[in-house]
Amino acid sequence: MYFIQNVPFTFDELPDIAKEDLEIVTLAEQEKKWEPEDLYKAYSYLMEEECHPMMFEMELENPELVPVD
Repeated sequence: MYFIQNVPFTFDELPDIAKEDLEIVTLAEQEKKWEPEDLYKAYSYLMEEECHPMMFEMELENPELVPVD
């Protein structure tokens, strides 16, 4: 997941090999579970505020961390 001030704005799918790695699965299970509705609400909020970094030009503190896709 990628976040702006704790608001998620996108995510990367894990490759199948990572989904089978016990260490990665254990780490993932310790994190917050996101429902599709939560992601949709966060997306809508960022779009309304014109703060979605993949849709609007913004000055970012760390632009190198924004996903390329």
